[in-house]
Amino acid sequence: MADEIVEQQTALRQRIEATITGMFAPEDEGLRHSLQAAKEHGLPEIQINPIQGKLLQLFAKACQARQILEIGSLAGYSGIWLARALPADGHMITLELNPKHAEVVRASFAQAGVAERTEVLVGPAMQHLPELVERGPFDLIFIDADKASYPAYLEWAIKLSRSGSIIIADNCVRCFPALWAQEDRQGEIDADTQGLLKYNQLTKDHPELTSLLLANDEDYTDGFNVSVVK
Repeated sequence: MADEIVEQQTALRQRIEATITGMFAPEDEGLRHSLQAAKEHGLPEIQINPIQGKLLQLFAKACQARQILEIGSLAGYSGIWLARALPADGHMITLELNPKHAEVVRASFAQAGVAERTEVLVGPAMQHLPELVERGPFDLIFIDADKASYPAYLEWAIKLSRSGSIIIADNCVRCFPALWAQEDRQGEIDADTQGLLKYNQLTKDHPELTSLLLANDEDYTDGFNVSVVK
C-alpha cells in the first residue's frame, strides 16, 4: 500500500509539472536544439528544467535586466531563457570553462536567435570575473558552475551588482545536505557540498542581501538560492 501511494504521488507531481510546463513554459525549437546538442556532444544532462528557465526569465523581467551575467553555460539552455528576457539592446555574458562546450553554446544561441545579444567568454570564471568590473553592474547574475567555488562566485557577484540586482544560484538544496551544519553529520562532506553549505550560510547572513532558498525541482530535493542586493 505504501509503495502504491508513493507511485500515485509521483505520478501526480509529474502530471502537475507537465501541465505547468505546457501552459507557462513550453519549449520551442531553439531550446530543444540546445538539449539535443548537449546529448550529441556528450555534455551531462544536468540543465535546469523548463519551469526553472521560465522562473529565471521572470526574475530578469522583474528587475528590468539589461545586463545579465551567467557563470557556467553547459550547452546554453539556461542562457537562452535568460537572453530572451533582455530588451533589444540588452546584453548577456556567459562564462564557460571548456572551449568545446563554448562552441556548443554559441551554436545553441545562434539557433535560438539570441546570438546578437550574447557573449561567451572561455576560461576559468575566477580569471574573467575581475575583468568584468568595468563592464558592470549586472542586473541579474545566475551561478550554475562548480559548487566548491560558489562562495567565491558570490563575493564577485556582489561586487558586480547594483542595488536591486538579483543573484541566483542553482543546486543549493542537494537533497538536504547543503542545508545541514557540518557538526550535525557523521564523517567528512565533499568540497561541492561544503561550497553549497557555505554559500547558503553566507546569503542567509550577508548584510547586503535579502535571500530565500526555493526548492523548485520536481521532487523538491533541489532548487535556487535567490538573493536581492540591498
